[in-house]
Amino acid sequence: MDYHISNKLRRYNHLYREITAVYHEIAAKLGMTDSAATILYDICSFGDSLPLGEICRCSGLSKQTVNSAIRKLEQENLVFLQAIDGKSKKVCLTEQGKRYTEKTILQMMRIEDSIYSAWPQEDLEKYLEMTERFLYDLKEQVGQAK
Repeated sequence: MDYHISNKLRRYNHLYREITAVYHEIAAKLGMTDSAATILYDICSFGDSLPLGEICRCSGLSKQTVNSAIRKLEQENLVFLQAIDGKSKKVCLTEQGKRYTEKTILQMMRIEDSIYSAWPQEDLEKYLEMTERFLYDLKEQVGQAK
C-alpha cells in the first residue's frame, strides 16, 4: 500500500523516533522508566513541584500512566503529593528527590542546554520559531478536523 508520505515527513518521523530512542536510553541508563523520567523532567523544568494536572498536560502521558509512575516515585521517596485546594494536588520533590534529580535529570538538561548554547543564535531562534509554528499549525489542523 502506498500512503503517499513525503520524504520530508519520513525524515521528520525518523529524526523524531531517533531522538525519542536516545531519551529512552538515557532513562534506562538512569534506571528509570520513560514515564518517570518525563515526570521528573517536567517537575524540574518548573522548579521542585508541579500541579498534577499540569504534569498530565505537559507530559502527554495518560492520567493512569502518570498516577502509576507517581506512586512508584513516592515509594522510592523521590516525590510526595501535596493538596493545593480541595480537589487539586501538586507533585513535589522530596529532599532525596532533589538530590536524585540533581545527579540525573538536571545533568541531562544541562547537556541539552549546552547543545542549544553551541548553536548560532540565529539558528536556534529559527529552530524554535519553526517548532512553535509546526505545533500551532498541527493544533489548528486537528481542531478543524473535529
